Amino acid sequence: MTETHPADGRGDDAPVGRSGPVRDVVPFRQAVKAWFTISLQTFGGPAGQIAVMQRHLVDEHRWIGQRRFLHALNYCMMLPGPEAQQLAIYTGWLLNGLRGGLVAGVLFVLPGMIALLVLSAIYVGFGDTSVVTAVFAGLAPAVVAIVAQAVTRLSRRALSHPALITLAVTAFVALAVFGVPFPVVIAVAAAAGWLLARRWPRLAELGSGDGNGEDGPAPLIPDDVLHHESPSRRRAAKILTIGLVLWAAPVGAFAVVTGPDSVFTTQGLFFSGAALVTFGGAYAVLAYVAQQAVETYGWLSANDMVRGLALAETTPGPLIMVVQFVAFLGAYNDPGPFDPWVAAVVASLLVTWVTFVPCFLFIFLGAPYIERLRGNRTLSAALTGITAAVVGVIANLAVYFAVHTLFSDTRRITIGPLDLELPDVSTIRPTAVALLVVACVLVFRLRWSVLRVLGTCALLGLGAGLAGMPVA
Repeated sequence: MTETHPADGRGDDAPVGRSGPVRDVVPFRQAVKAWFTISLQTFGGPAGQIAVMQRHLVDEHRWIGQRRFLHALNYCMMLPGPEAQQLAIYTGWLLNGLRGGLVAGVLFVLPGMIALLVLSAIYVGFGDTSVVTAVFAGLAPAVVAIVAQAVTRLSRRALSHPALITLAVTAFVALAVFGVPFPVVIAVAAAAGWLLARRWPRLAELGSGDGNGEDGPAPLIPDDVLHHESPSRRRAAKILTIGLVLWAAPVGAFAVVTGPDSVFTTQGLFFSGAALVTFGGAYAVLAYVAQQAVETYGWLSANDMVRGLALAETTPGPLIMVVQFVAFLGAYNDPGPFDPWVAAVVASLLVTWVTFVPCFLFIFLGAPYIERLRGNRTLSAALTGITAAVVGVIANLAVYFAVHTLFSDTRRITIGPLDLELPDVSTIRPTAVALLVVACVLVFRLRWSVLRVLGTCALLGLGAGLAGMPVA
C-alpha cells in the first residue's frame, strides 16, 4: 500500500512505500532546488556547512530527523576527505537514491569551484582582489555567528547527558589545547561511548539513529521510508570498480598525452594521494599540502599559498578547495606545451576531480552497511560517543575560524603536551569585531535567514572597504 506524506510541510506530497524503499522520498525537482539553495550558503568551513544542512534538512524542511542526521554525520567524520560534502552526498542518497547523492555532492562544491576559479584568474591576471577581499571580509564575521548558532543548537540536541557533555568538552580541549590528532579523538570518543553505554544503556539509544526521538523537530518523512539498499558483494564490487576507474582515468589520460613528469600528471597523483589522508578535515592536511606545493614542487610561493587559503576560507564549499588554487598557479607557471591560461584551468579542474570523486565512492560504497547497522547497540553506543565529540570538534573549528577572522596574527605556544594557538591581541580587527556584533544580533536576536545575514554583512564589508576602513 502506498500513502502520501508532505515533503516539506508546504503542501507538496511525496510517495511513501511501506513495503520497501522508493526512488524519491521527496520530489526530485524540489530536492535539487533545496540543494542548490544550500550550495550558495556553504561558507565557514565544515562547521558552517553542517549548520546550513542542519537548518534546511532537519529544522526547516524536516525531511530527516536529528538522530538520522547525526548518524550520517558520524560516519562521514570517520572518513578521509571533506566531511560536510560527504554528509551532503549521504543525505542526498537517503532522500533520492544514487542520483540524489550525485546532485547533492556536485552542487555542494560547484559554486565554490566556480568562485575560486574566477578568483584564481583575477589573482594571476591582475594581482588585485581588494574589492573581493572587502566583500569576503564582511562574510567572515557572519559565518562566525552562523557557526556559533550551529554549535548551540547541536549541543542542545546531542548533549542530553552529563557524560556526553564531558565528552564534548574533552574533545574540544584535546584538539584546541593539546593538538591531539583528530583520528585519535574520534577513536577515543567511540570507545568512551561504548563504555558509557555499558554503565547507562539509555545512552546507546541516543546514537542509534532509530526513531525520531525528542531531540529535535520530528521529521515529516519517517525513517523507515528513506532510501536504503541491501549491501552485497556484487553491488560493492560494481561501485568500487566504477569509482576507481572514474577516479584514475583522467590522470592516466594526462600521463599518456603529456608524459609522467608533466605538471598535470604530478598534480593528479599528488592530490589523489592527499585525498586519502585528509582525516580531520582540510586543516589537518593543509600544512602538508602547503609544504609539498611550495618547497618540493615549487608550484607557487609561500605568500601565494597564504593568499589562496584566505580566498578559499571565504568562498562557499569545502576549504580543501584551496588545492584548485594551487593547481591553477602551478600549471600557469609551468604550462608545458599548452597556453598558460588553458593549462591553469585544465589543471584546476583535474585536481578538483581527483580530490572529490573519492567522496562519492566512500559514501555509495559504505552507506548501505552503515544503514544496516543503525539498530546495532554496540555501534550505536560508539556513535553516541562520536556524536558528543563532534560537538567539540565543531566548537574547535568555530574558535579557530573566529580567531583568524578577528585577529591578523596568532602565536603558537608549545610546552610539553601543550599545543595552543592564541591570537595576538595587538592585531585585532575592529571592523571585523563590529561586523561580528551586527551578525550576532541578526542571527540570535532577529533570527534572520542565513542568506539575509550573509548578504547584509557582505554589503557592509564592501562599504567598509570602499570607505577606506581596514578590512584585512
